[in-house]
Amino acid sequence: MEIWHIWMIAALLLVVVEIFTQGFAVICLAIGAVAAAVASAFSPDIKVQLLWFSVFTIISFVTVRPLMIKAFKRKGPGRESGVLALEGRMAVVSETIEEKGSGRVKVDGDDWKAVSENGARIERGKHVKIISVNSVILKVRETD
Repeated sequence: MEIWHIWMIAALLLVVVEIFTQGFAVICLAIGAVAAAVASAFSPDIKVQLLWFSVFTIISFVTVRPLMIKAFKRKGPGRESGVLALEGRMAVVSETIEEKGSGRVKVDGDDWKAVSENGARIERGKHVKIISVNSVILKVRETD
């Protein structure tokens, strides 16, 4: 087996490792290993190959890695889930929300404890908008 085979096997293994990691750091090492394999075609001296490996790895860290991170970075905010996804949604009052007290609202078939945003009474059957979520209590505002 020739030395360039070893460099290419190392590069392939590093690409496989990169698949299971994040951050695009290992792929820079793989690029350096490919460069060292090319260098082995020109010089059998291991010092020259290690120099090429080092230089191309550093160049990859400076150029390729930032480009890859930018290309794969999420565009905009992610989709909310759980109780955070309730904010801004509409609900129906299932139990009257008393003045400066609480009541209950239904959202997608789930029943939640709710309070009025301004402390006003909201009758059963009215439509409300969920303003915020505090633990298991929804703060709501009556809609027209």
